[in-house]
Amino acid sequence: MPAEIDKELRNDVRLLGDLLGEVLRTQAGTEIYATVERVRKLGKALRSPPGENRDSALDELYAAVEAIPPNRAREVVRAFSLFLTFANIAEQRHKVRPRRLEQARAALGEQDTPRVDSCADTFAHMIAAGLPKEVIFEAASTQEVEFVLTAHPTQVVRRTLLARYNRISDALKAGDRKDLTPDERNAVHDELRREVSTVWHTDELHRSRPTPLDEVRGGLAVLEQSLWNAVPQFLRRLDRALVEHTGKGLPIQAAPIVFGSWIGGDRDGNPNVTAEVTEQAVLLYRWTAAKLLHDEVDELCQELSMDTASIALREAAGTDREPYRVLLRRDRARLASTLGAIESEIEGVSAPTEDRWETPSELLGSLMLVKESLEETGQGIIATGRLLDLIRRVHCFGFHMARLDIRQESGRHRDALDAITRYLGIGSYADWPEERRSAFLLTELSSKRPLIPRGLPASPEVEEVLKTFSTLATIPFESLGAYVISMAHAASDVLAVELLQKEAGIEHPLRVVPLFETIDDLRASQDVVRALLDLPWYRQRIGGRIEVMIGYSDSSKDGGRLAAAWELYRAQERLVALCKERGVHLTLFHGRGGTIGRGGGPTHIAINSQPAGSIDGNLRVTEQGEMIQWKFGTPDIAERSLELYSTATLAATLSPPAAPSEVFRRRMDALAARSMEAYREVTGSERFVQYFRTATPELELGSLQVGSRPARRKGGNGLGSLRAIPWIFAWTQTRLHLPAWLGIEAALCESIDEGHLEELRAMAADWPFFHSTLSLLELTLAKADGPIAARYDALLTPPDLADIGEDLRRRLHRVEQCLLQVLHQGVLLEHSPDLWRSLQLRRAYLDPINLIQAELLRRQRHADDAELQDALLATVNGVAAGLKNTG
Repeated sequence: MPAEIDKELRNDVRLLGDLLGEVLRTQAGTEIYATVERVRKLGKALRSPPGENRDSALDELYAAVEAIPPNRAREVVRAFSLFLTFANIAEQRHKVRPRRLEQARAALGEQDTPRVDSCADTFAHMIAAGLPKEVIFEAASTQEVEFVLTAHPTQVVRRTLLARYNRISDALKAGDRKDLTPDERNAVHDELRREVSTVWHTDELHRSRPTPLDEVRGGLAVLEQSLWNAVPQFLRRLDRALVEHTGKGLPIQAAPIVFGSWIGGDRDGNPNVTAEVTEQAVLLYRWTAAKLLHDEVDELCQELSMDTASIALREAAGTDREPYRVLLRRDRARLASTLGAIESEIEGVSAPTEDRWETPSELLGSLMLVKESLEETGQGIIATGRLLDLIRRVHCFGFHMARLDIRQESGRHRDALDAITRYLGIGSYADWPEERRSAFLLTELSSKRPLIPRGLPASPEVEEVLKTFSTLATIPFESLGAYVISMAHAASDVLAVELLQKEAGIEHPLRVVPLFETIDDLRASQDVVRALLDLPWYRQRIGGRIEVMIGYSDSSKDGGRLAAAWELYRAQERLVALCKERGVHLTLFHGRGGTIGRGGGPTHIAINSQPAGSIDGNLRVTEQGEMIQWKFGTPDIAERSLELYSTATLAATLSPPAAPSEVFRRRMDALAARSMEAYREVTGSERFVQYFRTATPELELGSLQVGSRPARRKGGNGLGSLRAIPWIFAWTQTRLHLPAWLGIEAALCESIDEGHLEELRAMAADWPFFHSTLSLLELTLAKADGPIAARYDALLTPPDLADIGEDLRRRLHRVEQCLLQVLHQGVLLEHSPDLWRSLQLRRAYLDPINLIQAELLRRQRHADDAELQDALLATVNGVAAGLKNTG
């Protein structure tokens, strides 16, 4: 990293920290400021090397924390949390600063080397490696990366504050200008001072649980305020790189980046997502798209004042002296009518159908006529501005903004069909074996008569399933994506959804996507897909293309991170081989979470470590919770994220990694098996469940009003019913990060003890999948802290469970030591000094929040107090800010 860039980051962090300190002194009071300063200095002292001094510093810090009065705890926590949040903002702003410096240098002729992983850099490396330019152009022009936004409850920050944080980021950006006068720089600092003050006086806690439609509006805010602007900028960058390296620009109709959403459509275990919610969600998506398009056409109308036009455009616009405006005013009026009609539907009023647009085809035709006229009359340079951006936006966002997926658990469809067959007197569908279910479904799929009788007596749950399908039949096809079946176990799970679509009269049925989540389901995924591909009806239905979703969260919770990663890898290999054998194009839909324990991690590492052939020009991936803000929260950050995904997908398509050797496979089989065995040995006991509930804030996290989905599935209070998100969320808060490493310590260390160290080192060096797995483990361990976790145990865990915590911390230390042996390193993050410094900086502020949280948990469990509750929930925000993830 250039020294001046690193210095600018430090300056930003220092500036925001100083402004926060100023606000604390002048607005929170000298007592709070003094307490914060004392705890902060003790936190910095805690960063000394392990040993007697560190233990003493930890005791002193805890004594200071214990002395904080209950009525002051929340303010102290907020101060530390906000510093960490401001550091995050500065680091996020910093991500795009090197690119801007490089562009400035290039403009001055001082530098011509593009940023690593940029489009230009990727194309140059591919050409140098011998890939033909035509192949690169074709792959870049036809690839499709789809980000599917989801509303999983990991975004603990209120949208009100996110907007404030974006303003702070914008002010930092304004301060980057080197030509600012002293007055202008003071104005920037005053703006930052106002925003910091406003943030301090804004309640950071959600006071009511958001509804699904609140979540829809949150997702739309990112699409509208960030991605709407980022997409055309990214496409311009991609176009320039293609012209430079292949001689041809990006086709105007190409949409290498598109967006989907589960927000308002994901009803798996969420009774709050109903048919009415889905209908309203689609209307909100469509309204947003129509409003944005209307405003863009209005701006274009103001811009295109020229009077020189082609014959074709004159024929469409008439003899007016400003023909472009005439045509665009008509388009604007049609969009206004469309907006009005959607607004009427949202309000439940009968909407007029005349003059409204349902699809963007007519608007695209009009915009292309304008473009062709400008080019034909020598005004082509004008067509490359706002008009080109608008055409590309229409191809990306359409009139739907993001296509809404529907997700439901397989058992709900089974229950609906069971109610039907019982009423018809033909038996219990739920009790039939798989062969009979499939035969019945195929017969009904080919039948011309309806299956579902009028007046079918059904439970509210079955009624809701049937109503959902009826509602889907009324929604424009362009607004819908896939129908995802969670907990898919058999071919009949897919056929059941196909039949329910047919019975509802859905004119353009949604593609049906089985989701394989647990270890057993991943292992059976090839057999399920093979059974489907063996059916002539199904082969005709899919038209040579199939989509399969694989889940990272539940598989990791089921068998541990290492076993899950290997099962996911092998499942992809098997599915790719099967579909290649059958001549079917496979799209794999990756259900990744934000944290490493749920499949998260750096983009390029994640994509480039997939098995060969699993990414073939197409990638669908979920973006969840707080990761939506981190990756897409501002246009320039979003543009960078789009570029990273696009280049990584292109590289994985054209230069896939080699398959691992049989020696590596056998070693990985043994590691995964031992890891899962050890993981389940630990988590499978009732004592462990009791320990988990006392040593972590799992129960208290239920008080966070951060998502519309319940934390648990139906079926009890054990770990099996707990969703993967709160499972990981709780361990993240205590800094043990158990889900990301438990079981690996047994597998890795025992393998080393058996004499396989050199083989493990070879795997780490030569196999991208294994290298990625260890790199993500290293990052997790760098964030973990055994002594901090021990404080939670000391304050919260009954003495008869203390041995479990001691064992887990020994395992944590053991996995770190064994990992360092394999990586041939003396310390964690030895080759990432910038990241290590960032984590060390954070710990001086993060450790006190953890200790305050542990103390507040102790107090709260002895005396339920609303004031303590608010302070406790504030610590959750603080830890999330310090670690930059939640669950």
